[in-house]
Amino acid sequence: MAKEFTYKGKTLEELKKLSITEFAELTNSRNRRSLKRGFTKPEENLMQKIRAGKKKLKTHARNMVVLPEMVGLTIGVHRGNTFDEIYILPEMIGHRLGELVFTRKRVTHSAPGIGATKSTSSISVR
Repeated sequence: MAKEFTYKGKTLEELKKLSITEFAELTNSRNRRSLKRGFTKPEENLMQKIRAGKKKLKTHARNMVVLPEMVGLTIGVHRGNTFDEIYILPEMIGHRLGELVFTRKRVTHSAPGIGATKSTSSISVR
């Protein structure tokens, strides 16, 4: 049997019924101060689109705290040159959008190139 999701002892349905200030009391101090201070302009625009019912969104607001009303949405978060789409799961509540999208690509190396050392040049290029 699957374990039901809870955040600080509250289920997802209970979290969705809370106001933003009530939810802020459950989060850590950094998120609490950020939520009590209010949303920035890009964060406010994102929240308006979420409340309007859009399913696929794009945002540059990497500092936005994931709220319970975002669960189930696909949000494209800017990573510097492209938007990476993430599907918001209940486990992501309380994190920042920027934590969920990496800004650097993983380095993958191919075969040795021109000017490689003598030991690597004897390896088959195929």
